Amino acid sequence: MPETQYGAPMPPSAVRRTRLLLPLVLLVAWLAVGGGLGPFAGRLGEVAANDQAAFLPRSAESTRVIEEQKAFRRTEAVPAIVVWTARDGGPVAAGSTADATRALTSLTGREGIVGPPSPALASEDGEALRAVVALEPDLGDALPTTLDTIRKAAAAVPGTTVHLAGPAATQADLSGAFSGIDGLLLGVALIAVLLILLVVYRSVLLPLMIILGAVFALGLACAVVYVLADAGVLRVDGQVQGILSILVIGAATDYALLLAARYREELAAPGADRFAAMNRALRRSFEPIVASAATVALGLLALLVSDLANNRALGPVGAIGIVCAVLSALTFLPAALVLTGRAAYWPARPRPLPESTQTGADSGTPTATTADGPAVWHRIAALVDRAPRKVWAVTLAALLACAAFAPALNSRGVPFDEIFVNDAPSVAAQETLGRHFPGGAGNPAVIIADAGAVARVVTAAEAVPGVDSAFPVGATGRPAPGAPLVVDGRVRVDATLSAAADSDAARDALARLRTAVHAVPGADALVGGSTAQQYDTQRTAARDRTLIVPVVLGIILLILVALLRSLVLPLLLVATVALNFAATLGVSSLVFEHVLGFTGTDASVPLYGFVFLVALGVDYNIFLMSRVREETARHGVREGVRIGLTATGGVITSAGVVLAATFAALGVIPLAFLVQIAFIVAFGVLLDTLVVRSLLVPALVRDLGPVAWWPGALSRLPADRRRSDQSVGAGAPK
Repeated sequence: MPETQYGAPMPPSAVRRTRLLLPLVLLVAWLAVGGGLGPFAGRLGEVAANDQAAFLPRSAESTRVIEEQKAFRRTEAVPAIVVWTARDGGPVAAGSTADATRALTSLTGREGIVGPPSPALASEDGEALRAVVALEPDLGDALPTTLDTIRKAAAAVPGTTVHLAGPAATQADLSGAFSGIDGLLLGVALIAVLLILLVVYRSVLLPLMIILGAVFALGLACAVVYVLADAGVLRVDGQVQGILSILVIGAATDYALLLAARYREELAAPGADRFAAMNRALRRSFEPIVASAATVALGLLALLVSDLANNRALGPVGAIGIVCAVLSALTFLPAALVLTGRAAYWPARPRPLPESTQTGADSGTPTATTADGPAVWHRIAALVDRAPRKVWAVTLAALLACAAFAPALNSRGVPFDEIFVNDAPSVAAQETLGRHFPGGAGNPAVIIADAGAVARVVTAAEAVPGVDSAFPVGATGRPAPGAPLVVDGRVRVDATLSAAADSDAARDALARLRTAVHAVPGADALVGGSTAQQYDTQRTAARDRTLIVPVVLGIILLILVALLRSLVLPLLLVATVALNFAATLGVSSLVFEHVLGFTGTDASVPLYGFVFLVALGVDYNIFLMSRVREETARHGVREGVRIGLTATGGVITSAGVVLAATFAALGVIPLAFLVQIAFIVAFGVLLDTLVVRSLLVPALVRDLGPVAWWPGALSRLPADRRRSDQSVGAGAPK
């Protein structure tokens, strides 16, 4: 019993008060964090930048064009393309071109509009008109109002229907897709997590404490990210913002479930004291939780080597979220659980396992494993123990069959008409524009070249198959064949492509265009524009995959070697999570094309999927194998696998279902990129949890026996004989 300063034993009541002090301090601190920093979860939109040009490859040719292009603009502007079509579907009426020009001229000088709009031009088929209105680039929430003003003015042309296309209209639709993202996404994710926890754990207080800890972690993470983004240290866009919320909620819940399950085991021991039980639970959960968090955080930080700015943005933002999640799980939740004790699991109570599966029986420790999980895990463990080779052979064959479809996943980019899952006005307008004008109208390839070679550059560009026309740009920002604007000895040439700017044909034409103008002597030509940005982004994403994938795998391998004190098993685990990723891509390729109707994915989707699935997939293997290692030290390899799988099966499966549900919540945002990420991660986590971690990994370890733990001390244990802690020897881990 603790003593006072005079050497007399402290009374039990004083001991209890002393032991309650730290949990109370932690709880009050986290309540202050939640109250003071929680609102930042809804304020990230204030510092988010959804300007796609800011997230291009740093070293790409199209990025250099953007920098040089600024010199040709007297003011920055974002174009909105106005398209008129006849209401009856036929040719537009005579005189409509003049009417359209007059209608837009009335907008000159209006707030948010830069300079006079361009004159209206008729299509070759006579069934449409188009004009360009330049808008200020930083209108923010005022952009929809400005577009409505343009639409109303354009509607003055009799007998026509007005459509708004171009970058400004797309930006407005993107802003609409991300509007309310904080509340909607957080609400869907939290409700899904709460329902799953209530069903699985059949207790009232524990799910609420876990949810509260996740919300506190998210508030802290958002506050840190907000401050850094506001100071210009980090960049945040809508995609990163949404992923951060999901990542923190899912990770914090996973870590909390592991700790809560281990605490419940300790409480199940006869006469267990809640303070001692939490001390043991923390001691035995700390290493796997921290190792799991490190794999995800370091895996995300590996994105910093990417040349794509949005990848680099996600890396540190996601790592900050993971640190806050693990901090909450290891401080707030232990404090809350200690203060509530067994009441946290009410009305379900911790119950010990049958004697045959007690984990502390041989060592004399007061630890007990609970039997709250379903009996199915006893049967699965028995199956793996009875026929390990058959189990891993069947599951391996199934995963390889799924992985065979992975090369069919088209990651060359999402066509413009598939960027939004729902019907977006800018997409319909762009389709209308493409039916009546060259596919690249409104989104030309931008050529910056030396003024002395402008004529030869234009000639070379016009000779390229897939280029409809090419003109030097004058002082007004419009084609000026006779008098191009010269800035610092450089000129701008706009080349209109025949195919839609986001099509494979346009990208092929762009590659030919670059080859042609680069070959013009003395031109020092650079080619940029919308199609070039897509082309460069795809090539950079492919380069990033070849660089980041081995970096992430190397980081994870080092962490596993340090945690498991083995070499064979870490290599095995890395191989299985990589196989799980390949199988997930194979299934995704089929679902995207034949179920969801996507003809392609964003170039970054496979990389994001890899980082999340491999890092998070290793999480569950860490939870399982750290427990197997602990039990193997007591009972030998065979019993270690059986007890470890039985003890962790329920909690890890629950964690996987929760994480899959939280990532699936990204699907409420109507953007193809996030829907695709949501499916890949949700399906991949479930596949990893239910197949790889439950069947493949334990079966392989059971079949390999002590070899799996080579060259560590456990590799010298017998595979099938129960051993006590004392018989393990001084060199074995306890």
